[in-house]
Amino acid sequence: MIVIVFKYLIPKGFRGFTFFPFVFLSDKKDKSHEVLLNHERIHIKQQLELLIVFFFVWYFFEYLVRLIQYKDRREAYYNISFEREAYINEKDLDYLKKRSFWNFLKFV
Repeated sequence: MIVIVFKYLIPKGFRGFTFFPFVFLSDKKDKSHEVLLNHERIHIKQQLELLIVFFFVWYFFEYLVRLIQYKDRREAYYNISFEREAYINEKDLDYLKKRSFWNFLKFV
């Protein structure tokens, strides 16, 4: 995982964005924020499991489905299976050690 601070790439209202092997952060203070970095590490694992490109295809498609379902961009984002897994487990710093393969499917 390579952490880069580049606030112009991050959508307004968000603190980080992951595109394997890079984690882009909007604020350099977040380089030491373990919970945020763990959240992004979970996305790294998800991306690797789906060979990166399929992660983004799935992510985009699921976002569109959730947008139709919730009719709200933010609510759609928080209900994407990848985000649900990451947010629910971000505080468990040992989560990735015990996480099973394709565990995000439990959150679809």
